[in-house]
Amino acid sequence: MSTTEASAPPEAPTEDAALPIRKTPTRKRLVPYWLLLPGILWLVVFFAAPLVYQASTSLQTGSLEEGFKVTWHFATYWDALAEYWPQFVRSVGYAAIATVLCLLLGYPLAYLIAFKAGRWRNLVMILVIAPFFTSFLIRTLAWKTILADGGPVVGALNALHILDVTSALGITEGHRVLATPLAVVCGLTYNFLPFMVLPLYTSLERIDPRLHEAAGDLYARPATTFRRVTFPLSMPGVVAGTLLTFIPAAGDYINAELLGSTDQKMIGNVIQSQFLRVLDYPTAAALSFILMAAILAMVTIYIRKSGTEDLV
Repeated sequence: MSTTEASAPPEAPTEDAALPIRKTPTRKRLVPYWLLLPGILWLVVFFAAPLVYQASTSLQTGSLEEGFKVTWHFATYWDALAEYWPQFVRSVGYAAIATVLCLLLGYPLAYLIAFKAGRWRNLVMILVIAPFFTSFLIRTLAWKTILADGGPVVGALNALHILDVTSALGITEGHRVLATPLAVVCGLTYNFLPFMVLPLYTSLERIDPRLHEAAGDLYARPATTFRRVTFPLSMPGVVAGTLLTFIPAAGDYINAELLGSTDQKMIGNVIQSQFLRVLDYPTAAALSFILMAAILAMVTIYIRKSGTEDLV
C-alpha cells in the first residue's frame, strides 16, 4: 500500500447513512385513531344506526297488530310526498321567511355588539344568550300569551289598522294574530334568532377595525364601506347563521302546534302525528328521509351559490 493511499482521509458518510430511517412505533401511529374512536362510536350509535333503522322502517309494510315487515315498498315515498307536499312547501316557506327576518334583525344587533357596544358587549351577549336558559316550549307558550286576542300587541295592531293590511295579504285572519301564519313565523323568528346572532357576531368580531379606517381614508362613505368591506368579510357568519336557522326551523313542529291552527301545520307536525298518533311508522320514516334529503339538497346548492365552500 502506498503512502498516499494510507494517508487519504476516510470518505464522509452520505446523507442517507448519516440519517438512518426510523420507523414510527405502531402504538404511536394508532394514537390518532384511538382518539377518534369515541367520536366515531358516538356517530355510529346515535346517527348511523338510527338512520339505517329508519331506512328499513320506511320500506316496511303491515300494521301495528300484525307487525311490520321489510318488503322494499319504495312506493311509500311517493305516496307520502303526493299526500303531504303542501306541508313540505309550507315548512320551507315558513323557515325561509323566518331565516330572512332573523338575518335582518340579527345583523344590526351583531354589528352593534362587535363594533359599538364597548364595555357593554358582555352584557348584550348575555341578553342574547339568556333565552337559552328557558325551555323552548315555555318560550313558545309565552308568545301565545303575547299574541293573545285581548293582549296589548293585538290591540295596538288593530288601532293602527295593521291587521287590516295583513289580513288582506293572507298572513292573518280578521282582527287576530294567533292561529295564523304570522304567529308561526313570529315564533320561529324569536326562537331561532340567537342562532343567527352568534355566528354573525363571531364573524364581525374578527374584522380588523383598521380596514374601516382605511376605507374612510380613501373617502368611502359608510354605506360603501359596509357594502365593499364589512359585509363580504362577514359572509362566513351569514352562511353559518342562515344554515343554523333554516335547518331546525324547517323541521320544527312546536311553533306550528302552539301558535298555529290546522291550516298552518308543518311537515314536522305530520311526522310527529304519524309516529305517535296514527302509528304509521313507514310513512313517518319516509317523510323524515324526504325532509332530510330536501334540506341537504337545498343546503348544498346554497353553499355552492354563495361561493363559501371553503368557509363552512
